[in-house]
Amino acid sequence: MKTRSGKIRKLSKNKNSIFSSIYRKIHYGLIKRNLTYVTSPIRELPNFIIVGAVRCGTTSLYYDICDHSCVLPAAYDEIGFFDSNYELGIHWYKSMFPTKFKRKKIESKTGICITGEDTPFYFWDTKAIERIKKEIPKIKLIFLLRNPIDRAYSNYHLGVRLGSENLTFEESIKKEMMLLMKNNDIENDGIEKFLRPRSYIAKGLYYHQIKNWFKVFSKDQILVLSTENLSKNPHQTLKKIFNFLDLPNEQIQNIQKRKVGNYQKINEETRQFLKKFFESHNEKLFNLLESKFEWDK
Repeated sequence: MKTRSGKIRKLSKNKNSIFSSIYRKIHYGLIKRNLTYVTSPIRELPNFIIVGAVRCGTTSLYYDICDHSCVLPAAYDEIGFFDSNYELGIHWYKSMFPTKFKRKKIESKTGICITGEDTPFYFWDTKAIERIKKEIPKIKLIFLLRNPIDRAYSNYHLGVRLGSENLTFEESIKKEMMLLMKNNDIENDGIEKFLRPRSYIAKGLYYHQIKNWFKVFSKDQILVLSTENLSKNPHQTLKKIFNFLDLPNEQIQNIQKRKVGNYQKINEETRQFLKKFFESHNEKLFNLLESKFEWDK
C-alpha cells in the first residue's frame, strides 16, 4: 500500500509537470509571441551566437554585428533559450528570428543574409552546449572575453547598482574565494560556482568554461576575441568577425557602448592580488587558444 501511494504521488507530480510545461508553452508561445509563434515553421534558426562572457561587452558587440546590412537581428538580445527556456520548445525559439521570406529578400540584394543572437549565460552551461549541438550543429560561436579582473569589478558594481551587493569589493571577493577553496570549486567542472549570486571570480575562470565548447564544436566554428581589442580597434575586430561569418566587410558607423557602468578605479593592491590569482588560469586559456591577450598591462 505504501508503495502504491508512492507511485500515485509520483504520477501526480509527473502530471503536474506535464500540465505546467503545456501551460508555459501556450502562455509564452501562443499568447506572448502570438503570430511570430504561429509562423515559427517559416522562420530561421540563428547562424551565429555570441556565447560569452558576462560583463564583457557582448550586448554592444551584438548590435554592432546587427548593423551590418546582411544581418537580421533577433526579437531581442539575451534570449536564453538553451539554458532557461529550453522547455518552451524549438518553435518558441524560432519565433524570435526573421522569416525565411525576409532573409531571401535581403539575400536577393546582397548575396547573403544571416541572423543570430547573444546569451552570455550559455558560457558555463554544459547542457546548453549539448542542446545547441543538437539543434544547430553548424552554428558559429563568438566568445568575447575581458580581463577577468576588470570583468569581476564590473560585475560587482552591477550587483551594487541592483542592490544585491552590500559589501566592499575586497570583502565580496574574499567571501567568494573562501567558498571556492572550501568546496574545491576552482578546478572541478561543476557549474554551481558560476550560478551563485556572488560569482565575480568564478565567471572569470574562462578556461574552465570554454574548454567544454572546444570538446563539442570544431575550431573553425569558434572565434574568441578580447574586449580590449574590440575597444581599441573596433573596425579591425569587426572585420575579423565579418570574415568569420562569411560576410562582406562593412564599416559600421555607430559603434555601440551599451550597459556601461561608471565607478571608481579598482584599488591597485587588489588588482595585483587578482592578477597573481588569475595568472595560471589565464595561461591555461592562452595555451588552449594558442594565442595571448594583453591582460597584464
